[in-house]
Amino acid sequence: MAEWVSGKVVRVQHWTDRLFSIIVNAPIDNFTAGQFAKLALEIDGERIQRAYSYVNAPGNPELEFYLVTVPEGKLSPQLRELKPGSEVMITKEAAGFFVLEEVPNCDTLWMLATGTAIGPYLSILQEGKDLERFNNLVLVHAARYVQDLNYLPLMQQLQQRYNGKLHIQTVVSREAVGGSLTGRIPILLESGQLETAVGLTIDAETSHVMLCGNPQMVRDTQHTLKEHRQMRKHLRRKPGHITSEHYW
Repeated sequence: MAEWVSGKVVRVQHWTDRLFSIIVNAPIDNFTAGQFAKLALEIDGERIQRAYSYVNAPGNPELEFYLVTVPEGKLSPQLRELKPGSEVMITKEAAGFFVLEEVPNCDTLWMLATGTAIGPYLSILQEGKDLERFNNLVLVHAARYVQDLNYLPLMQQLQQRYNGKLHIQTVVSREAVGGSLTGRIPILLESGQLETAVGLTIDAETSHVMLCGNPQMVRDTQHTLKEHRQMRKHLRRKPGHITSEHYW
């Protein structure tokens, strides 16, 4: 059984009519960058809970989560309306294996995300631990519209911090925007457009790909990597080239 602790809302950042971030202070245990916690509220006598990845680096007392409002959802619309000082329940221990220690050494680490699934990568990059074993880091964030690229300023700050080692690329699926690729990650990968834009290649000899987000994107991208790049899922007992997490 998970142990729950009470957290206090520091602020809620409303990005768009769908997307928001919630920042919480709570007495949690240490976590590993890339892991998730569960947030919960008591609603009509029932504890409604959902899992959300940490955006902040471990050690940062401001616990940050990036959410999309599900209009018919039981929890996200309620979380969106919380005010500073409101209470929210959070699991004391984090969970999940979408962490760097599960990723083998390689020359280029590709981190591909859709929507709010950018969170785990931001936690990993903000901490900056265990990244020296990769020569290149590539962070790809795909969203519907340019207004949904809410963490692009942070991504650009991280790019400067890593001084040429971190490459960032945004992808927008429903409009054409300068500086962003247009379309879906699996198609851009299959056509070679993603690699051309970044200036690096994805192959089984030099690369490892982390996939996080929309389950359809994860499945389609895995298929493309297997069929066209001879890459396979990474397992502890059988090392491979793809680590993935479905984000809902």
